[in-house]
Amino acid sequence: MTDTFNALVVRETDGATGSAIEQLTDADLPEGDVTVDVDYSSLNYKDGMALTGAGRIIRSFPMVPGIDLSGAVASSESDGFEVGDPVILTGWSVGERYWGGYAQRQRVRSEWLVRRPDGMTSLDAMAIGTAGLTSMLCVMAIEDAGVQPGDGPVLVTGAAGGVGSVAVALLATLGFDVTAVTGRPDTHGYLSGLGASAFLSREEMTEPPRPLESETWAAAVDTVGSTMLAKVLAQTKYAGTVAACGLAGGVDLPTTVMPFILRGVRLQGVDSVMAPTARRIAAWQRLADDLPAELLTSMTEVVPLSELLDRAPAIMAGQVRGRVVVDPNA
Repeated sequence: MTDTFNALVVRETDGATGSAIEQLTDADLPEGDVTVDVDYSSLNYKDGMALTGAGRIIRSFPMVPGIDLSGAVASSESDGFEVGDPVILTGWSVGERYWGGYAQRQRVRSEWLVRRPDGMTSLDAMAIGTAGLTSMLCVMAIEDAGVQPGDGPVLVTGAAGGVGSVAVALLATLGFDVTAVTGRPDTHGYLSGLGASAFLSREEMTEPPRPLESETWAAAVDTVGSTMLAKVLAQTKYAGTVAACGLAGGVDLPTTVMPFILRGVRLQGVDSVMAPTARRIAAWQRLADDLPAELLTSMTEVVPLSELLDRAPAIMAGQVRGRVVVDPNA
């Protein structure tokens, strides 16, 4: 290990935040029982919030953002991990309350880590990242509810984003007929390549819904919330399931009880931040088994740490397609 390493650090001065790449040493790292040499991190909506100062997502300063990381164990005081073990960290408020992945090295708590599945590269792990893990947890929630490919079409909202892209690819690979909702018509070709067979515009899916509309969807993955989620619920078939994991459209839910008490629709919340370790391990193995490598590659762009401050406003504006992997060593 080198004596110093690069990290993107956010500091607060007189109520204003500023970010810069700094040289740190191991003595600067937070408490933890495992130190990881970081291969990659990724850019997620929460990371955009942290880097732009929107929403005050950072809870303490200074902070190294990055809610994801993958790499290899450099040193360990944990019985569960040895030097050289390939590991993944997502969630657990890393990058918000605790230092995260935008560094060449990080010290973390061993209970936050999962071992990277055999056959999955470190780059693959961050091309998947929090977004892909959330997508897989949504798919597992739909499966747990008993929804099968022959039950009817499945809707994915915010389909061109990170969670939506992986959800489209996973569901299509598993045999579901996927309809994608996107506000960007120029992404139709991209989403078709991932397996979407039909498209709806953001505008038509944000029109205020009636309490019940025509039964259309056997299931849905919703990354948007608010009026769009209400619209999805009103269109979900009898005994269908909607897995909700995002709030890009707002935190409100202007709906009625009608879909639930007249059609038996299930609204299943999905959280990847505090998901139990056993559920995470199962999801990561499913991702290794069920997500085709060529589809993952097609939705992924790798950027150096130095480009993050320019990319953050774009993800906040909904202008990022698919997944952006961050290379702190480039």
